[in-house]
Amino acid sequence: MDMFNKLTTLFQQALETREPSVNLQDSFVEHWKGITNYYIETTDDLIPVKETDIPWRLRQMLDILVFEEKQQESQETGPCMEYLLQHKILETLCTLGKAEYPPGMIQQVLAFFTKILTQIQQPLLHIINVYRPVQKLICLCAQTGSQTEKEEAQFLFAICSRLKQDPYVLNYILGIKTEEPGRRSCSSSGNEVQQGDSETPNAEKMPPGHQNDSRYPSSPCRSPSQTPEDKKLIHALLFLTKSQKSKVALRACEGLSLLLAIPKEETAECLVQKTPVCEMVAGRLSELYSSIPLSLEPVNVHSCPDVQWRVQCSPKTSEESSSVPGREQLEAFLAWLDFCNHLVNEAPRTLSIKLAKVIHHQWLIAVVQPQLLQVSEAGVLLHMALLSRILHHVSAPTLLEELLYFILGSQRSCERQVDPDAPVLRRQLIENCNHISDEISIATLRLFEELLQKPNEHVVFNLALRNLERRGYIAPAGAGGGEERQPGDAEPLEESVEFEEDPFFTDMDSEGNFNHLETLVSLPPQQRGQGEPGGQSQAADIVNSFLCLVPQEAKTSRYVQGAGCDTYVHDAHEMFKDCREISLNWGWPTFLQPPEVTPLDSCFYEGHFLKVLFDRIAQILEQPYELNLQVTSVLSRLASFPHPHLHEYLLNPYISLATGSRSLFSVLIRVIGDLMQRIQHIPNFSEKLVHVRKQLMSLEPESLMDHVTLLKGVIVLEEFCKELAAIVFVKLPMEDL
Repeated sequence: MDMFNKLTTLFQQALETREPSVNLQDSFVEHWKGITNYYIETTDDLIPVKETDIPWRLRQMLDILVFEEKQQESQETGPCMEYLLQHKILETLCTLGKAEYPPGMIQQVLAFFTKILTQIQQPLLHIINVYRPVQKLICLCAQTGSQTEKEEAQFLFAICSRLKQDPYVLNYILGIKTEEPGRRSCSSSGNEVQQGDSETPNAEKMPPGHQNDSRYPSSPCRSPSQTPEDKKLIHALLFLTKSQKSKVALRACEGLSLLLAIPKEETAECLVQKTPVCEMVAGRLSELYSSIPLSLEPVNVHSCPDVQWRVQCSPKTSEESSSVPGREQLEAFLAWLDFCNHLVNEAPRTLSIKLAKVIHHQWLIAVVQPQLLQVSEAGVLLHMALLSRILHHVSAPTLLEELLYFILGSQRSCERQVDPDAPVLRRQLIENCNHISDEISIATLRLFEELLQKPNEHVVFNLALRNLERRGYIAPAGAGGGEERQPGDAEPLEESVEFEEDPFFTDMDSEGNFNHLETLVSLPPQQRGQGEPGGQSQAADIVNSFLCLVPQEAKTSRYVQGAGCDTYVHDAHEMFKDCREISLNWGWPTFLQPPEVTPLDSCFYEGHFLKVLFDRIAQILEQPYELNLQVTSVLSRLASFPHPHLHEYLLNPYISLATGSRSLFSVLIRVIGDLMQRIQHIPNFSEKLVHVRKQLMSLEPESLMDHVTLLKGVIVLEEFCKELAAIVFVKLPMEDL
């Protein structure tokens, strides 16, 4: 190979230094006749092409064409290029490549076409004697068992690169013909172009300097009539993305990415309307998703590292992948999902929207949804884990929106307790949060926690805010003494009247500001808002309201290193900062909106999602530890969003609730009342609680003990109340609520 390169260099130097007696066209014709004479003179058709002079002659022809173009002072076609076009050399080469005579000829033809497309700068793909053989050569690509994958991938990538430079010739490559079949000659050599509705293309759409260049066709999608070739390029690229050779798969993906990222809306409309590219990309996604075996464990789905399409365009065989059943198929799916996310993110708006919608209907609804609605617990757990990974991975706004609509639906009106029109999947997923299987409940809650981390306003609004907009949870003026109770008011909360005679609650009132309980006083006074008027002065009272909920005998955090108030405040600050950043552009109000007047017989409904979460909190003393952690994690995330209605409903203990309504604080009060009743029947409660706490911190080996579930629930309850207090603490100085 080096020898040929040196010969080529010497030949070019000779052309440059010798007197102009060397005729480039004569040399070009001589090399071409040398190739054709081989077929006339040779009788042995088994000699490999590499053992002939055909590869060398093809390289010489290419070097002459490149040199000729560099010597041209204008964009006129040189005599050698004219000869190539007039004598249909590319057409002949394509035929020889298809015949594979001599053996290996197709590789030489693909390489020659690739170099013509990459090294010749003048526009070529609009010329009939170029794009026709290019079309035929595309049809030869992506054949099963092909030994020329590398050359095919390079050839197709070269086509996509030229299309990106000159998107107005896309219709020629795709074989989309115009209604008028007339053609006109571009030069005397048969350098023809197809003629559209008008001879002259729209000058405003032409690249700079080519407005009057007759080699440019008119708009690619004007009055089209499809032919079978419209699928060939897309099919060939997608076929090669499946190659086991990672470099081939990567090149094919890069070519497809170039094609779909052409920044012309006309080209995007052409691809959308005249090719099945969106359906084929989504079909590949469905195929890879369906190939994931049921034997794959959900834990392996979560532990699988993120896969990027540029790194892994085809399944890889590694020790880790092969040791975990289904891991290879999972990685292949995640890589293609990442590629789809990339395509949607980079494509023009028209194509981006179409591709996202096709993925929604062809993959999510047709393939994923039935798996999520199945009755098999193992199947639900696997596909719930997969959906969480999908949600975590998707970042392209258009695709994310379709994914969220798939999970939650697009509804934004207030929910009703009985709503036959509610999206089936949304209703099932929310019901799964209260499933008889704790594993399904935990997996679904993880999914919702992932949802609440996505930078899309629809998630929070659909799950919670749509039901809090009217503030129907507030008692009407005159029905309960006003909208909001002030700190220190003697009036009990609506749902805690039955506990007002309980000794625990009597002690709370007699202690005033609960000075016997720990507060967040370790922080600087300027952060506590001491002495500030309005909502900021209320911060300490609200913080203490949450901190005092858990009685002293049920507190164990003092036995745990790193469980001080500063830790909770730090974590709350980070979460609030994240929620505030992703919601900056959502147009949320800064202050509470006036409650709307509702009919007297109407009852406030918090919505399916908050109802399930409140129901789970109400059962915190009876549920598994891991489930409790997940429920409180979701509620903490929801409470951290800087919307005044969310803050009021989830974090303000002083609101007067409407009849039949409940808030997070009122639910917690009922839990504490239940806890106080149970403590009286558990001997050595505090000692057992500390023992379980140490077991959870792995300080002591786990041992069997009565009431372990309840004791762990108490520990989570204490942690949750501190989390809520910390969230209030970091939010109130920044929000005048």
